[in-house]
Amino acid sequence: MIDYLPILALFVLAVAFAFGTILASHLIGPKNPYREKLSPYECGMPPVGNTWERFPIKFYIIAMLFIIFDIEGVFMIPWAVVFKRLGMFGLIEMGVFIAILLIGLVYVWKKGALEWE
Repeated sequence: MIDYLPILALFVLAVAFAFGTILASHLIGPKNPYREKLSPYECGMPPVGNTWERFPIKFYIIAMLFIIFDIEGVFMIPWAVVFKRLGMFGLIEMGVFIAILLIGLVYVWKKGALEWE
């Protein structure tokens, strides 16, 4: 159990630093609130209209597709690092992985999910 003492000490130090920084910012920081400062900030534009505006589902579908194909790259980097050690087995496995992703991409393309209206 004594081996975990440095980890516990680092954890306590990190939590104390986080709370200490927030507390110091609250105590030392300037406090001059005014209307513009307290208004919600969104891309430098003043908020106009209803805040409960519904977004088309197309935005979420594009975001999910981006994440799926972004994760593909995350899986390919470690494979490329150990490519020589994996040999033909690794090449075939990555080929199967890319084929499955290409089938998914063709399916999404045929469904029209990539069309921006």
